[in-house]
Order: sequence, then structure tokens, then C-alpha cells
Amino acid sequence: MAVLFFDSSGLVKRYIAETGTAWVIGLLHPSAANNIFIANITGIEVASAIARRLKIGSISQTTAEKALNRFKRDFAKRFVVVELSQQIVEQGILLAGDYGLRGYDTTQLAVALAIKNRLLKSGIISLTFISADDDLNQAAQAEGLTVDNPNNHP
Repeated sequence: MAVLFFDSSGLVKRYIAETGTAWVIGLLHPSAANNIFIANITGIEVASAIARRLKIGSISQTTAEKALNRFKRDFAKRFVVVELSQQIVEQGILLAGDYGLRGYDTTQLAVALAIKNRLLKSGIISLTFISADDDLNQAAQAEGLTVDNPNNHP
């Protein structure tokens, strides 16, 4: 059992076949008994990624509908969804200046750091940040997070 934080670039691999999909599916399988944290904005980002793939024609309408339905079900029942708080927004403002990431990437990092701090207070010292975004992963590592990239698990 592990405690994992997924940003949208890592999580979307569960719903759309890409490099790293099999690895992500393994991490998310109930038998793995992992605790999965995501930011609430991940719902918008994953739904948008699925819609984008449909729009450009890389997936069919049927595949998009199945992926979105599976994601909605998991979003409602499978993940620990973390709402943005004033403290997370303030942390994100500081992180934006430090790393110059895109807005949602900065938000994802701020949420992950808030989760890490909450877990540390509970005596849990291990949180793995899962993202397929190299810039975001570099910032997460600089902030002391353990990082894994699904693209490294073909």
C-alpha cells in the first residue's frame, strides 16, 4: 500500500491508452490498496483531456464516452479529492513565482504539498507525486516530493 498523488497528466493514462497506461492501471487497481489523492481541478482537466482527444479524432465517440463515465465513477468513489483552500491558493502564488509553471500545474503542486504536510502531521512520511509533466516533476522534486513519471513505465 502506498500513498499517491496524481496530477491530471498521470491520471488521464487510466482512461486513455498512452505510454504508462498499464503501470497506472496497476497502481489504481483496488487490489493494490493504494490511497489515491487528487486535486478537485483534476476533474476538469481529465474531462477536458478526454474531450480534446475526441475532438482531434485520436479516440472514438464510444471510447470517449466510456472513458468519461469510468472517470466520473472513480472521481465520485475511488479518489480522495482535495478542495482548494485559501492556504493552498496562497502556497500556489508563492510556487508560481518560484517555478513559472502553468496555472493548473502550480495548483497541482500546491495541493500535493498540502497533502504531504497533512500526512506528515499524521505520521505518514511517504507520498509519491505521479505526473507525466517533466517541468512539474522537476518542481515537485525541488520541493522535496518523491516523483514518478508514468512515461518511464512503458
